[in-house]
Amino acid sequence: MAIHGEFPAYRPRRLRRNEPIRRLVRETEVTASDVILPLFVIPGTGRRKAISSMPGVDQTSVDELLRDAEEALRLGVPGVLLFGIPESKDELGSEGYAENGVVQQAVRALKRELPELLVITDVCLCEYTSHGHCGVIEGECVVNDQTLSLLERMAVSHAAAGADVVAPSDMMDGRVGRLRAALDGNGFSETSILSYSVKYASAFYGPFREAAESTPQFGDRRGYQMDAANAREALREAALDISEGADMLMVKPALPYLDIIQLIRRETSYPVFAYQVSGEFAMIHAAAERGWIDLDRAMMEALVSIKRAGADAIITYYAREVARRGRQG
Repeated sequence: MAIHGEFPAYRPRRLRRNEPIRRLVRETEVTASDVILPLFVIPGTGRRKAISSMPGVDQTSVDELLRDAEEALRLGVPGVLLFGIPESKDELGSEGYAENGVVQQAVRALKRELPELLVITDVCLCEYTSHGHCGVIEGECVVNDQTLSLLERMAVSHAAAGADVVAPSDMMDGRVGRLRAALDGNGFSETSILSYSVKYASAFYGPFREAAESTPQFGDRRGYQMDAANAREALREAALDISEGADMLMVKPALPYLDIIQLIRRETSYPVFAYQVSGEFAMIHAAAERGWIDLDRAMMEALVSIKRAGADAIITYYAREVARRGRQG
């Protein structure tokens, strides 16, 4: 490096001295167009129920969900991800694939009122089953192959309601191929699959289980979700989903698995989504409420790190806050 007098000729601090120049040379930025907003829909009308562990996040009836989705779209958020909480649950999660289930109602309303909004639906049984697991139970074991037929029915029912994208999050083997065949066979070849290809059995899902009322009634989900210690396995999972017809790949959670996001980004050419999950969201809020960190700065720093690792899009409960921040400059 060339030397000028006592110091190197290049001084990195020259490009840090004020906000206009920092903004000009900034390498990574998260904007409204990079984020997807998760929403929780419940039966009824005029209902809005706060989720205690997730400040600012509510369960809402379809009419209230439309308000939240319209606000997000107006702010520039391109899409939403829907989770349903039914009035009643059973062993097979039948409300998940009912023609007039809560998610199916929400999808129809969104596509009628906000046709330009991208609507993604979660395809998993855990929100609908009385036992809280993601599939059919025999004894205390989730049975893979019997579960697939129910996931097929759910995906087709969502597509029939108008969903643009279905997102299987169950981690059953072979589900992407079965969903692709079922969608194509029922005339929904244009419906995309965003596969939760790399979903870890994480400690960061706790607040979501309150939000979706999906806490397992026995055991845990380590028999079908990935071990947090494994990285090479993530590549195998992604390769399988690609071979079965996935259009996009998901890594979940995001912040504890930035290395996995980077790995999937480097090793595949497919769009990579990352889910900043409920525990990540709740931790930032809890620390900010205690005055330990600045909420806005911590929110953006976490999201920038996810995008910097290689995520093309981020599912985050902060989606509207990101969009408002962009509007405010």
